Amino acid sequence: MEKGTIQVKTENIFPIIKKFLYSDHEIFLRELISNAVDATQKLKTLVSLGKYKEELGDTTIVVEMDQKARTITVKDRGIGMTADEVDRYINQIAFSSAEEFLKKFKGKSEDEARSLIGHFGLGFYSTFMVSDKVEILTKTYKKGAGSRAVRWECDGSPEYTIDFTDKEDRGTIVTLHIAKDSDEFLNEYRILDLLKKYCKFLPVPIIFGTEKTYEPVEGEKDEHGHEKTKEVEKPRIINNTNPAWRRKPSELKEEDYRVFYRELYPATFDEPLFNIHLNVDYPFNLTGILYFPKITNYLDVRKDKIQLYCNQVYVTDSVEGIVPDFLALLHGVIDSPDIPLNVSRSYLQSDASVKKISSHITKKVSDRLEEIFKNNREDFEKKWEDIKLFIEYGMISDEKFYERARTFTLLKNTEGRYFTLDDYAAHIKDTQTDKDKKLIYLYASNVSEQHGYIGNAKERGFDVLVMDGPLDPHFINALEMKLENSHFTRVDADVIDKLIKKEEEMPSKLSDNEKETLKTIFEKTLDKDKFMVILESLSEKDPPVSITQPEFMRRMKDMSKLGGGMPFMKDMPEHYNFVINTNHPVITKLMNTNENEEKDRMTKQLKDLALLSQQMLTGEDLTNFVKRSVEILL
Repeated sequence: MEKGTIQVKTENIFPIIKKFLYSDHEIFLRELISNAVDATQKLKTLVSLGKYKEELGDTTIVVEMDQKARTITVKDRGIGMTADEVDRYINQIAFSSAEEFLKKFKGKSEDEARSLIGHFGLGFYSTFMVSDKVEILTKTYKKGAGSRAVRWECDGSPEYTIDFTDKEDRGTIVTLHIAKDSDEFLNEYRILDLLKKYCKFLPVPIIFGTEKTYEPVEGEKDEHGHEKTKEVEKPRIINNTNPAWRRKPSELKEEDYRVFYRELYPATFDEPLFNIHLNVDYPFNLTGILYFPKITNYLDVRKDKIQLYCNQVYVTDSVEGIVPDFLALLHGVIDSPDIPLNVSRSYLQSDASVKKISSHITKKVSDRLEEIFKNNREDFEKKWEDIKLFIEYGMISDEKFYERARTFTLLKNTEGRYFTLDDYAAHIKDTQTDKDKKLIYLYASNVSEQHGYIGNAKERGFDVLVMDGPLDPHFINALEMKLENSHFTRVDADVIDKLIKKEEEMPSKLSDNEKETLKTIFEKTLDKDKFMVILESLSEKDPPVSITQPEFMRRMKDMSKLGGGMPFMKDMPEHYNFVINTNHPVITKLMNTNENEEKDRMTKQLKDLALLSQQMLTGEDLTNFVKRSVEILL
């Protein structure tokens, strides 16, 4: 037996590992399984190169848990290690067997070798986050001198023991003696959950425990002529070793993509709208499948639906910094050995490979959307409401995506027609260009509540967009900054003749003195902190009184509620304009009424009608309005 001290530059690396290197203790299982997979894959590579000529046999990785013995064991039949390799790769942390492997098999095997994660690199020491003691029993695939099996043992301090022992088969067995503060990992369901989380798509079969299933009984049928079945207990295989994203797109049908989606999200019942298959090998390695889910409510969006893998090893579902923020709304899988693991998000955001990968994914998403739009615009329009939020979010937050998306972004009007940005500008140019040559986009955020205003606009020959999405206030603001000489205004932001100002203005039927009197009459009935009385010379066909809310104030408040704009605006009280049409016959009648009681009743009725049209008349005021309306009819 040999005793020694692990060659590390610090006195004891294990407290550092526990505190800084890994944020989640559960990562130890991912690292152990990854090592076992790497050892197995390396052996398969040696076979393909003719460097190992014996039968591979069963290469399944076995995970065992013994609650009484307080152990977790991971067994593989990979390349194993010699005593010298244990000393080099386990005791001398600075060395990396992956680098050694690359150097040894450069040339025709480099591409295969490059895809392997380092065998027993620093990740092995994550086992001490949960263990009091770790044992390694290993035997190399090599024959001859130095091929004896080796046992290595360490209790979490720099001291270790290493000795020769007996082991029939090649490969490695790692046994963890679980610490008392890590009892959670002695629960079968906890381990099963971790294996499904981290190992669901690893390329080597993994077994953990057994599961009951039913098999047909050959030659036996029941009374109905159906084949009899019997309950059997079989090893529980954790993983799908050949997931869809590792296959060529030409091998897959749409149904295969749907089946894989359900494999990723078994609890999800909605079908994705469409998918994007990523398959790049230069200048970086990237595979994956991204799905467009139905997104109609920003509040329901979860940004943890893209799973990041490294050579089929699950890494994280927190992909901020790896993909642009708006792409995190997608679902699916990204797999790349070029994304560094176990580093900070700030590092990822500055990493050159990650930036290239992020840019490529954005391009592929843009390409796919443009392809669908060009090839089947009718289908694209049907899906628009489900992908609108995603595209708007991308255009708001990503300049490159905006430039691509502006060709297939759609605007919908109140008649249900869809237009591209350029098509809509041409559609309204003749009617909705104001006296300052600015193109005015009228929109409604609630077609039902703003029905009267929409009607007034249409009577003038104007077109009204529907902008009722949760991100539309921000999207409108972004478009105004991009589109030249353009302005968006909600259809109820002002009286219709003021929304799109033309050269001519209609004269008023009232004198200046009458206007002052009229203004005073209504100001007495309104809350001055909430309403400002404004007199306008409008058509007799326009309402006698109406309520509007200035575009800037309302938009800033909407944006503040979602984040953005001016944060203090969301807490400011609502403020409206109470607009009086000085040319309406009812207003003329009001001014010609000499009886004070009748004038007061008409004023209150007009005020309440305006409030009622905006659903702002409630409680006692609404009751009094109904009573007064009945009296007028008598």
